[in-house]
Amino acid sequence: MDLEDLLEEVDVDDNVNMAYPHLVFHLQKPNGVFNGMTIQASENEASPNSNIPNAIVNVQLPKELDAGPDNTIAFCRLTWPETNMATSGASNQLYNNTMVGLNVRHKNISGLRERVNITMILNIGINETRVPSCVFYDVTTNDYNSSGCLTLWERGQDNITCSCDHLTYFGVLMVSAPLSDKDQEILTYISWIGCTLSLIALVVTVLIFITNRKIREDVSMKIHVNLAVALILLNIHFLPSHTVAAQSSTGLCLYMALFLHYSLLATFSWMALEGFHIYLLIVKVFNIYIKKYMLKLALVGWGIPAIIVSLVVIIDRDAYGRFTLDKSNPNNTAICYITNKIVKVVTTMGVFGLVFIFNMIMFGLTVRRVVSLHHSKECGTSDFDRAKRDIFTLLGVTTLLGLPWGLILFSFGNLTVPGLYLFCILNSLQGVFIFLWFVMSSRKKRKSATVSVTQNTNS
Repeated sequence: MDLEDLLEEVDVDDNVNMAYPHLVFHLQKPNGVFNGMTIQASENEASPNSNIPNAIVNVQLPKELDAGPDNTIAFCRLTWPETNMATSGASNQLYNNTMVGLNVRHKNISGLRERVNITMILNIGINETRVPSCVFYDVTTNDYNSSGCLTLWERGQDNITCSCDHLTYFGVLMVSAPLSDKDQEILTYISWIGCTLSLIALVVTVLIFITNRKIREDVSMKIHVNLAVALILLNIHFLPSHTVAAQSSTGLCLYMALFLHYSLLATFSWMALEGFHIYLLIVKVFNIYIKKYMLKLALVGWGIPAIIVSLVVIIDRDAYGRFTLDKSNPNNTAICYITNKIVKVVTTMGVFGLVFIFNMIMFGLTVRRVVSLHHSKECGTSDFDRAKRDIFTLLGVTTLLGLPWGLILFSFGNLTVPGLYLFCILNSLQGVFIFLWFVMSSRKKRKSATVSVTQNTNS
């Protein structure tokens, strides 16, 4: 319902109250000097200056509206069924699927010094990962906007007040709870330290690979090194991204955003190829020779991300640029990344979702293989040694497949504070874990080669 159209169609002498399923509204024509006005509403009634039983909305209109006999004031409370909320185009959930509309006939009310206060009862519990935010519906962007509105609410309160400087359709949007300044600072340090250590460990991993001929001949090691190179590129472009975003160079920020996206997709690709290689080793086992195997893997691992990024640039170059992680603190949380919401969801969360599902299946096969090996006792190997080896094997496979990244999927984008700490620690140190796995695998191969040579000598 458009309140402006309603005001044009309805001629009001004094006041009108009407109620329908999912809608109540009140129209009133002021008489004499306007000194402000209070409107209350329940599920099935709206009325001015009266105590309505079970009122769930209370609106205080300021004197500054200066409404006269020619200015009819309109109030409505709309509630949508759950199934229709997806049509709004908004990305977050509207509390109680409810909006409050306010308008004054023949007046465009904005920039008020005396604010309009809309108080709503919160009768549904709010979990710790979400907070309410006062917004209005912006018809130009087909989304919600918080400009000009203050949210007056503290955790534990059973009501929220939206204090706004204009009239339109207002609602309470459930958004991700902002981190405290202390947690944000600690997580930033964890990310920086973890990514720096990973970058150093990954460079050492590549150097070990380059300087060791026997390791270079191993296909599994080649795949590990390609994943390491992808993570090196990711860390190189992630660590300075905030600094570059703080500068005014649009071209440099575009480059950083584009290559950050590319290196992230390349990392996901090589994680998936790690899973594919595990499939060949564990499931197929025999007849796994593939002509020009590494060349084909490289074309997939490095080529598909390049195609995706190129398509994004061709379709919408403005999809890359300065992106704010926390809109309440835009200056300190800006990085150079994807600015288009659809592109970000499809090409990062969508791609990783597919990779994660595939790699979870590969991890399950690995676990089954490890468990089946327990039925065949190894000579001279104690249960403790085998259990320790199996644990390290599964942890290593978990790192190679990038399963800790799945924390963000299981949370549906809203991690608790402990979950954020776990996510930052595990993923920022992924390069260190890959380095440890690489070194242990190298030692194991050298040990196997030594045992083989000894057995041949003795025979």
